[in-house]
Amino acid sequence: MATVDDILGQIGGFGWFQKQAFLTLCLLSASFAPVYVGIVFLGFTPDHRCRSPGVAELSQRCGWSRDEELNYTVPGLGVAGDAFTHQCFRYEVDWNQSALGCVDPLAGLAANRSHLPLGPCRHGWVYDTPGSSIVTEFNLVCADSWKVDLFQSCVNVGFFLGSLGIGYIADRFGRKACLLVTVLISAVSGVLMAIAPNYVSMLFFRLLQGLVSKGSWTSGYTLITELVGPDYRRMVAILYQMAFTVGLMLLVGIAYVLPHWRWLQLAVTLPTFLFMLYYWCVPESPRWLLSQKRNTQAVRIMGYIAQKNGRPSPADLKVVTADEDVTEKLSPSLADLFRTPRMRKHTFILLYLWFTSAVLYQGLIMHVGATGGNLYLDFFYSALVEFPASIFILLTIDRIGCLYPLAVWNLVAGAACFAMLFISHDLYWLNIVVACIGRMGITIVFQLVCLVNAELYPTFVRNLGVMVCSSLCDVGGIITPFIVFRLMEIWQGLPLALFAVFGLVAGGMTLLLPETKGMALPETIEDIENLRRKAKPKENTIYLQVQTSEFSGT
Repeated sequence: MATVDDILGQIGGFGWFQKQAFLTLCLLSASFAPVYVGIVFLGFTPDHRCRSPGVAELSQRCGWSRDEELNYTVPGLGVAGDAFTHQCFRYEVDWNQSALGCVDPLAGLAANRSHLPLGPCRHGWVYDTPGSSIVTEFNLVCADSWKVDLFQSCVNVGFFLGSLGIGYIADRFGRKACLLVTVLISAVSGVLMAIAPNYVSMLFFRLLQGLVSKGSWTSGYTLITELVGPDYRRMVAILYQMAFTVGLMLLVGIAYVLPHWRWLQLAVTLPTFLFMLYYWCVPESPRWLLSQKRNTQAVRIMGYIAQKNGRPSPADLKVVTADEDVTEKLSPSLADLFRTPRMRKHTFILLYLWFTSAVLYQGLIMHVGATGGNLYLDFFYSALVEFPASIFILLTIDRIGCLYPLAVWNLVAGAACFAMLFISHDLYWLNIVVACIGRMGITIVFQLVCLVNAELYPTFVRNLGVMVCSSLCDVGGIITPFIVFRLMEIWQGLPLALFAVFGLVAGGMTLLLPETKGMALPETIEDIENLRRKAKPKENTIYLQVQTSEFSGT
C-alpha cells in the first residue's frame, strides 16, 4: 500500500513543480519581514528638541552656527545621561525680546543657566532627520513615547490573537484558502495604515495587519513542507525561513531609498497584492485533502504535479476514489493538542521553546542597544548574522537531526547571556561578539523550533499546532521591552541573568522531545504516540489506498 511520501517519491519529491511553488512562496516569507520588524524604520526616534518661537529668527540675526544655536538655547545639552532634559524641556524665555544679545544671550537673565526655569515643549519639537517616521509625524516623544511601544505591541497582540483563530481556519478550510484570505486582508490593512490620518486609526490597521500576516506566513510554511518529499522537507523549511532574512536585507535598502514612513509602508505593501496570483500558481496540500477525505481532489493534484515534473502518474492513484469513504474525516480541535500524554508533553515544551526564543532574540537586540552608528548599517550587519545560522542548519540537519542542535544552541545562547554579565562595558567589541554569538544561537533555535513544531503534530491539526505554540512567541514579543528596560533600572545585568536562565532551561527541556530525523510526517495522533517506537513505516502514515483485495481477508 502506497503512502503519501511513497507517491511523492514516484512523482518527484522536489521536482520542477515543487521548485516553482517553493520560490513563489519564498516571496511571501520575505514580505513578512517589514511587518515583523518594520518598526525599526517606521518608528525610529531621531534626536529632537523643543521648538521655541523666536529662536530661529534670533539665530539668523546673529549668524549662529547650528552648534552655537543648540549650545545657547537648549537646556541640559552635553550633560551625560541627561538626554531627557534637552529633548523634552525648554527654557521659559521669550526669545523675541530685544534685550537678548548674540553672545551667550541667557547670561543677562541669570548668572547660571541651571537657575533658569524650565517648561515642557508647548510648541512641538524640532527633529534632526531628513525623513519622517510615525514619531516625527505624530510627536510620539517625551510623555507620549509609550505610544511607540504600543504601536509595536499591537502587531504582536495581532499575531497572538491570529494564532488562536487562523491556525484553525487553515486546518478546517485548507492551507491555500487561508493563505489567500489572509494575504488580501494584510495587503489592504497595510495600505490603509499608510494613509491613516491619525494615530488611533493607524493603530487599528496595524492590529488588523498583525491578526492575519503571521497566519499567511505560517500557512505558506506548512503548505510548502507538505508539498515536498521527506528528503527535501527540512531543506525547504530552512530556506523558506532564510527568505525572511532576505526580506530584512531588502527592507534596509527600501528604507534607505524611501526615508519617509508613509512611502516606505506603501512600497513594502503594494507588491503583496500580487500574491493573490497564488490562486493559480500554488495548489492545495494533498496531505490536507486526504486528511479531510477529499481523495479525488488529492489524486487530481498529485497527477498534475507528476505531469509538471515529467513523471508518469503512479498506478496506485487510480485506486483511491473507490475507497473514498472508508475512514472518518478528521476535524481539528484545540483539545487535540492535549488529548494524549505525548501530545500534551510536546505542546507544553514547544510553548516554552517559542516563548524563550522570542524573549532571547528580541532581548539581545534591545540590550545591546543603539550603538550611535548608522541606523541602516547597524540593522544590515545584525541581519547578516542570520545567514550563517541558516547555513549551519542546512549543513548539519540531515547528519545529526534537529534535537541535539536545538538543545546545544539553546545552551549556547543562554551561556552567552551569562558570560556577558562578567564582561566589562569598556570592552565594547567583546560584548558585541559575545552578543552576536548569542544572537546566532537563538536564530538557529528559532528556525529549528519552527521545523520541529511542524513535525510533531499530525496533518489534520498541524497548522493549528504551529499557530497555537508560536503564539507564545508573540507573548514574548509583547513583554520583552518591559523585561529589558524595567529590569535594567534595578540592575543592568538582571535581564541577561534572566535570559541565561531561560536559555539553559530550554536546552534541558529540548532533550525531552523525540528526534524526528528520517521519520515520515505523522498523520494521526496514534503516529505521535508511536514516534519513539521502532515501528514499521506503514504504521506511521495515512494510506492513499485504505485496503486492496490482497488484504481484504485480514
